[in-house]
Amino acid sequence: MKHYKIKDMQIGMTESFTVSITEEMQNAFTEISGDTNPMHLDEEYAKAKGYEGKLVYGMLTSSLYSRLAGVYLPGENCILQEVRSRFHAPVYIGDTLTVMGTVEEVHEAVKMIKVKAVVVNQNGVKVSQATIQAMLTE
Repeated sequence: MKHYKIKDMQIGMTESFTVSITEEMQNAFTEISGDTNPMHLDEEYAKAKGYEGKLVYGMLTSSLYSRLAGVYLPGENCILQEVRSRFHAPVYIGDTLTVMGTVEEVHEAVKMIKVKAVVVNQNGVKVSQATIQAMLTE
């Protein structure tokens, strides 16, 4: 876990991590969210709709932005204020995603940063992008 403080933040700072999406993650998100849409649960249903298989929840993908802010950029001093995300391409179980964030703005007086973030899959395809606003406690 990173321990950045507002005085450490500079425009252009970048952090990233990689995660493989598992069936267990999908099942846990189904349980937590209560979303039982067959696009996420039924392989044949999703294939009949033109997809390669069950779609990973977009919000599961977006939840990785919370990890980016809370663990990497800025890390333990983070109070997440806002995440605006967009989905660009489907994510499937077994995909390996790289989550990258770059500091876009630093407002020392109010201890706030804005981070431009993106998620790409193992093929380099952008599956999601976001703008994250976070306050720092120090």
